[in-house]
Amino acid sequence: MPKLGIIAGEGSLPGEIIDACRESGRAFYVLAFEGSADAAVLGDAPVEWIRLSEISRALAAARREGVEELVLVGRIPRPSPLALLRDARSAMFIAKVGKRILGDDNLLTAVVKELEETEGFRIIAPDALLGDLRAPEGVLTRRKPSGDERADIERGIAVVRAMGKFDIGQGAVIQNGTVLGVEGVEGTDALISRCGQFVQADLPGGVLVKMPKPGQERRTDLPAIGLTTVENAAAAGLRGIAVEAGGALIASRTETIAAADGAGLFIVGFPG
Repeated sequence: MPKLGIIAGEGSLPGEIIDACRESGRAFYVLAFEGSADAAVLGDAPVEWIRLSEISRALAAARREGVEELVLVGRIPRPSPLALLRDARSAMFIAKVGKRILGDDNLLTAVVKELEETEGFRIIAPDALLGDLRAPEGVLTRRKPSGDERADIERGIAVVRAMGKFDIGQGAVIQNGTVLGVEGVEGTDALISRCGQFVQADLPGGVLVKMPKPGQERRTDLPAIGLTTVENAAAAGLRGIAVEAGGALIASRTETIAAADGAGLFIVGFPG
């Protein structure tokens, strides 16, 4: 099997990819983003710590290690164009992709195209390595959403779909038909925390909805939930989480579902 380069951001998924490589005997090397990847998750894996503003250094490390395929896992904060301009290779990249760097998903799509067409790497999706990573359709927990909660899910789908046309976020929090917040550059955990102050215990509903943006590059940056998402949702007073089946990832699925059951939350996969 070709040597795999794991481009690691936030969350537990980079660790799951590392474990999968070790179990299959596949050679790998980690390119971990400073300020995003968790050293504890990576453990003793071979790693080089990099910044998105250091594209030349990251590419050099991948070539030095004989990497042929790349997988991008975990949220990575988007750098400012000024930071990218400090590196010669990054500056050339900006000049080439131009206005496409204005949105997060546009940036990732441009990065993938550049890595494949110019640099010669093959980009693979995380679920190609972890077969049960994408959310299935249906209710995954003991608790099922009520009628009010299903209405909030439908409202959230419409909201995320609408804002996705403008390349904004992948999630929203809805309670009793009211949009408590939408996801921006801060990410899902910050969204849930921010919305916690608006959740009203005496009202029905209270759901986090996550789904891909229209036309999103689905080999990178699919929306993901995990143990932390469940813990934060419970702390904020939400009643459940809804994700697009086949269009969202569930990290540590068994543990995440068990945590939702323990907290009395539902997790449901809705059709895309």
